[in-house]
This record gives sequence, C-alpha cells and structure tokens, in this order.
Amino acid sequence: MLHARAIFLAVFFLTLRVLAKQSTPVRAISESKYTTAHSLGDSYKFDPRDGWQTVNVTNLQYKYPRDASVSKPKSSKAIAPSNGLSVAVDSVKNVLKGLKLIGEPKPVTVTWYTGQDLQNPSCWANGKWAPTDDSFACALTMQGWTGRPKCFEFLELCNSPTKCVYVRVVDTCAGCQAGSKHVDLTQAAFKQLATLDEGLLKNVQLRTAASEPDDW
Repeated sequence: MLHARAIFLAVFFLTLRVLAKQSTPVRAISESKYTTAHSLGDSYKFDPRDGWQTVNVTNLQYKYPRDASVSKPKSSKAIAPSNGLSVAVDSVKNVLKGLKLIGEPKPVTVTWYTGQDLQNPSCWANGKWAPTDDSFACALTMQGWTGRPKCFEFLELCNSPTKCVYVRVVDTCAGCQAGSKHVDLTQAAFKQLATLDEGLLKNVQLRTAASEPDDW
C-alpha cells in the first residue's frame, strides 16, 4: 500500500513539473518581455541608487583590430562555463524572469558586432559554443574598465526609459578603447534599442542583476 502511494505521489509531482513548463498565454506574455524591448514608463527617472550607470553603445562591425590574426586575443582570466550554459544563452526568453537589479548607475557606450567576431567568446576556456546574431549577449571593454561586470552576469541596458533590453556578458572587446565603458551587443539586442544604422549609442544606462534567473 505504501509502495503504491509513493509511486502515485512521484507520478503526480512529475506531472505538475511537466505542466508547469508548458506554454500558457500568461507564460508567453511574460517570456516575450525578455525578447523584445521593454519600457520602464515615460516618467521613469534613472537614479544611481537603483543601480544605473551610463555607457555608450556602437556598431564597430568588429571587436578586434583588423591587423590581428584570425585567432582572437583572449582574456587572461577566461572562465569556464557551467553545465548546460552553451544551450541556455540563446534561450533568454526562458531565463530572464524575476531579475533583481543592483549597483550604481554608470554611462556606457554601446555598439553591435557580428560575423567572425562572434566566435570563441573569451568567457569560455576552449569552449565550442558561440553567440549568434539572434543571441541576447554582449562583449565588454577588455582593459581599463574599473568595476567592469564579470563574465556571465546579466545586464539591463536602456537607451531611454521606454527602450530597454536584457543581455548576458559572454565576451571581451579588444577593439574597444582601453578604459572606456563600452558594451558591444549582438545584433538582436542592439535592434531592441535602435536601428543597426545608428551604429553608436552614447550615454546608455546600464545596471547589473543581483541573481540569475531560475531557468538558466
């Protein structure tokens, strides 16, 4: 009797877990927030106490010097990914729920990158995964940015209170000016803030997340 009850409970809870992961109208609406630009409201004010900093965003077309060889320079502190990370980065819509944001606001520059510059992201030690144009990921200034967000941290970037996007740090940008607060975005993420033709976005607001999403 006890054995049968244990089996029943195991099946019951497994069923609940499966149903919880199935798509519903409410879940779909929640997930869409993290794959399109979102708004904080027309009257929202960026306050350092809410973790914002100003950065610049650009469309450098490349992160690495043109005279460099195909093998890109690597950060001396490359970090190995956790299990399943390579599968999860492109699933931003499933992993960015309920992020708590921290830190002081800072202005940053934002650009976008594509092509071979997406290959061999420096946050991985000899990893096989790389972002695509459709990923919501970014590369940061390689040297001289004091307090630069770490590999794999989640960031929120806002070009205005009504145009914000979430991305994850996966790479460093050797072509970005040393000491600058420069964020190089994948095309999908950049297009949520502006058109690719705009190229360079200055004084974009950035803040980091206090914790990782549950589904990452």
